[in-house]
Amino acid sequence: MGYPTKVQLINRKKSEQWYINFPAAIAQAMEFKRGEVVEWIIEDKSQLVLRRQTVPPSAVKKKLRVVSSNASRKSGTREPGTKAKSGSGKGPKT
Repeated sequence: MGYPTKVQLINRKKSEQWYINFPAAIAQAMEFKRGEVVEWIIEDKSQLVLRRQTVPPSAVKKKLRVVSSNASRKSGTREPGTKAKSGSGKGPKT
């Protein structure tokens, strides 16, 4: 979903200034802070990219899955990348 925004131009005696305002919904969703520094990058003549110099941490924290010990493994399973043992497991074949 896009947010149409008008480009504004203010002409002064010795200069001109261009403005593009963020809709409040976008600024709040991006968690922008007052005075935050951003960088404009011209991707091509149809895309202008705004890049943050400092990205705030995610509100959703990812949990790392810890591999459990072999003792808690289900019977009959093995570590990935290991070969199944042949024979009955009662010792070397004669």
